[in-house]
Formats: sequence, structure tokens, C-alpha cells
Amino acid sequence: MKHLKTDLFNLLGAILLLFFATNSHAADWLFSDGRSDYKIVISAYASTSEQTAAKELQQYIEEMSGARLPITSDLNARPRIIVGHNARLQLLTAAKQPEADDESFTYKTVGSDLLIWGGSQRGTMYGVFAFLEKEMGIRWLTPSCTVVPKYREWKLPRLDHSESPFIGYRYSNYFVANNAKWSAHTRENMKWSPKINEFGNIEAYWGAHTMGEFVPTREFFGSHPEYFCMRDGKRYGGYGQLCLSNPEVLELCKTRLMNFMRRNPTYRIYSLSQNDNFLFCQCEKCKAIEDQYGGHSGIIVWFVNQVADAVKQEFPDKFVGTFAYQYSRQPPSNIKPRENVVIRLCSIECCFAHPLDAGCPQNEKFMSDLKGWADLAPHLFIWDYIVDYAQYIAPWPNFQVLGPNIKVFGKNKAIGIFEEAQYQSAGAEFDEMKAWVVNQLLWNPNQDVDSLVNVFVKGYYGKAAPYIKKYYDLCQSLVKPDIHYGIYIRENHEIYSDEFIRKALSILDKAKQAAETEWLREQVDRVRMQPLYLHCMRHKAASLTDGTWSELKELMLKHKAMHREGRNQAEFFRNFETEARK
Repeated sequence: MKHLKTDLFNLLGAILLLFFATNSHAADWLFSDGRSDYKIVISAYASTSEQTAAKELQQYIEEMSGARLPITSDLNARPRIIVGHNARLQLLTAAKQPEADDESFTYKTVGSDLLIWGGSQRGTMYGVFAFLEKEMGIRWLTPSCTVVPKYREWKLPRLDHSESPFIGYRYSNYFVANNAKWSAHTRENMKWSPKINEFGNIEAYWGAHTMGEFVPTREFFGSHPEYFCMRDGKRYGGYGQLCLSNPEVLELCKTRLMNFMRRNPTYRIYSLSQNDNFLFCQCEKCKAIEDQYGGHSGIIVWFVNQVADAVKQEFPDKFVGTFAYQYSRQPPSNIKPRENVVIRLCSIECCFAHPLDAGCPQNEKFMSDLKGWADLAPHLFIWDYIVDYAQYIAPWPNFQVLGPNIKVFGKNKAIGIFEEAQYQSAGAEFDEMKAWVVNQLLWNPNQDVDSLVNVFVKGYYGKAAPYIKKYYDLCQSLVKPDIHYGIYIRENHEIYSDEFIRKALSILDKAKQAAETEWLREQVDRVRMQPLYLHCMRHKAASLTDGTWSELKELMLKHKAMHREGRNQAEFFRNFETEARK
């Protein structure tokens, strides 16, 4: 009887302890006047990224408040912020441990405790960063600009928030945003090359236009011209396409791709894709295969499927990627890509003034192809474009299509999106802002773009922000229902006018006057390059005498800005000045 009473007393005590643990509000002040009773609790088995997340949580709370929360693996420490799934968290929430690669996360309060968990690779870390961002107002705007608000005290509210990524693989390649820490804070998880780092690592899709790398003309054309495309009855020895019906070409691609995979085993997807031109093979055997499988994409899928079958035997967890690009964009018929094949669909011909699904006549064929591939391909990966490749620096207002287009891709079963941007230098049109906005949208495209832009402009441009926003709005006003533009427009396109340039420069003059530091004046100057570039290109001779060319040239040199893909500064300056003096 004595033991029964003792056991009953202990049971009641445990119930009361759990009640107070889940209902007490006494310790809800996370910090006050530079002090905090809270501890950051992580498991003794926490992953590298969970440890990173705990350290950053500690760092930013201290930066905001002056209070430094200790990090401990004592699960009984109270009050506490638990970072990562563990036995105590499961007891408090009944939440099962997520898969390691699950990037979803939850943060919630249980009594005075704050619990943050997700997949151990990156999910928990994203949850910590989301808590700091959404609840505490931190903004990782650029690799060199983080906005950290200051608080005297902060009371932990009642929270129960969960998120999942809209798109599985997310990456852009802005030169200014090539930074592992910034990528982690903006939930970008893929790049050109894999990286092992403290932020849960970076996945990678290797290569583009790789068939010419596996069977190069410099190595084989002299001895085997039959490996290369036939054009007008002759084998072509330039950088054309391969003769995909040739069985020796198939064996070379199998052998060389798999050798590359053995030497470079950390990529997720490996490209076996057409070269970057329209010089497809016109021989009778290739034409017959195209006729059988519905065109140019048919022979490519037929070829890549055979390589993928060989790859699967040795690398069952890897994927072979190929393009649906330009002449191969239309889906094939009578054939499907293998389960380990990824189709990388490119939007290069589209109109970027209007969302893809908004009824723009220039996008109707792409939408048809997108839906066709979505029905056919087991894995669809999008290669999208978010800058003007004919003039990186000039205004190219496409913010209004970013979110809607990402939603369209996701609704059509895309597993990943690559937003190709200005990857060669800084100084592109709104490059830092667009990099931040697009990464926000790749995670959640339902966010309002104007609200995101407002957050960035206010946080980045200080007292110049109202004028930068006014200039941004002026740029967006160039978009009209009856105006269309792709990724290769020039300074004489109908979207631009001298009146626009005049207004833009006037606004940005005021922005520069309002900027309170030299650093901010430099950032305003980077924006000012946009209308300066347009003016100089539209009025070459006049720009040599009115001072605008000297100003633009100085700014481009200072910020190492390139004016277009594949063209260096010296060449641009020389050609411009020669033409302007004619």
C-alpha cells in the first residue's frame, strides 16, 4: 500500500510538472535589458547544419539584445529553445522525426518553450532562419548587408508555424550573390558545383551543352567525321551536334559520362545535352529515328534513355539530365524519358513582359510544350531567364512575372528551377534586389512581389529608399499589355524613351542627394548606371560631350560591370568610342 501511494504521488507530480511545462507563461520574456534565462538546446547528435543554426540563433539574439543564450545538450534545461528533433521534442509535440533531407520545418511554442525542427540536413536550419526573419525582423538582403533590428525586450508570442518549399531544387546564379552563407539564409539549395559546408551542403546539377565535351570535334573529326552532324550532304566539322544515330557515338557518351561520374560522385544530376546551336544532324538514319519518335526531341530522348539505362546499373541514385531547348523544345511522341532522366526545359524564346499563363500570344506555344513535358517526363527541371542578355545594365522590368512564372512551373510538376541571371560580374540591373526577391519566391511564389521589393528597398537604401522605390515603379510602368520583350532587347526597343531616361535620372539625382553615407551613394550610383547606359547607347555622340559617357565608364570600371554576356569591358569601351566618333 505504501508503494502504491508513493507511485501515485510520483505520477501526480509528473502530471503537474508536464502541466506547468506546457502552460507556464512566467518565462515568456525571451530577453529583457540585456539578460535572458533561456538556453538553446540541441541534441548531442545534432547535424552540422543544426549546430550552425544554434550558433547563429545565439549570435543574432545577442546582436539584437545584448543577451547571450548558452548552447547546451542538456534536454532538461529550462526555459529553452530546442533546435532540432529529439526525444524531448517528440514527447512535447508527438511529432515524428522527419527524413533527413526534408526541408520542411515547424517552429512553435509549448508553454514557455520554443521548439524548432525539420529535416536534419537543412530543414531545422531553415526553421531557425525563418523564425529570426519572420518573427524578429532580421533580413539577409545581400552577402554584405544584413538588417538586424535592436530590441530592449522581446516577449515570446504563441507560435505554431510550418512551411514547406514550393520547389525542391532552387537556384539562381547572380554574380553578386555567390555566397554560401547568403544562399543558406535565402534557402537556395543548388548551384553549378556541389559544396560541403556548415549549412547542410549545396546540391548540384552538373553541366550544360555537354555532348560536344564528350565527343569533341578537335579529337575525333579528323578520324571519324561520321560522328558529327551531316549538313547539306556533308559532315560538319565545326561546333555542331553529334550524329546521334551512330552507335559508336552512343558508346563514347556512355563511357565518358560514367567515367566523369566516377571521378565526380557528389553531383545529383549529370548533363548529357545538345550543343548550343541549331546544327542538328540531317542524315537519313537520324531523320528516320526522328520520324519514329516525333521530331528532334524524340531522337535526343531515345539516345539519352540508352545512356541512362547504362548509368542506372552503376549509379541507381543518380540522374541523367538533357535539354528541351530551342529545336528540341517540343515534346516527342511514342517515347518517354526513363525514370532516371531529367528533362531540362528552357524558356529562352518567351515574352517576359507578361506571365507565361496570362494569355500572351508569344507564350502560347511554350505553355503547350510545358504541359506536354509535364505529362510525359518523370522529372522536369526548368531553365528560366531573368535578365536581358543583350544589355545587362539597362532596365528590364520583369519583377511582375517572377512569382507567377514560378507558380506555373511548379503546377506543371517541376522538381527544380534554375533562374539564369548575370553570372559574370556585378553591376547588372537591380541585381542584388532581384537575387533576393527571386530566392524568396522560389521558396514561396505566393508572396507579394511589391511587398518584397519594399522590404529590400527600405532595408538596403536607407534615406534614399523612397526615391529608389519611385524609380523602380517608373521602370515597372514601362510594361503594357501590348508590349512584348524577350531576353535580347536593345536600347532602341519601344519600351524605352528619352522621356523615361530624363525622369529616371531626375529621380536618382534626388536619391543620391538623400543618401546619408558614401556607401549608400555608391549603391545609388549602381542603380543610376541603368538610365545612364540607356542614354549613352541611344545618344552615343552626345554622351561623349555631355559627361554621361565619362560617368558611365567610371562607374562600370569601379563596379567591374560587364554590359552583356561574353563581352569584356575594354572591348565595349573601345567599340563604343569608335562608333560614337564616326
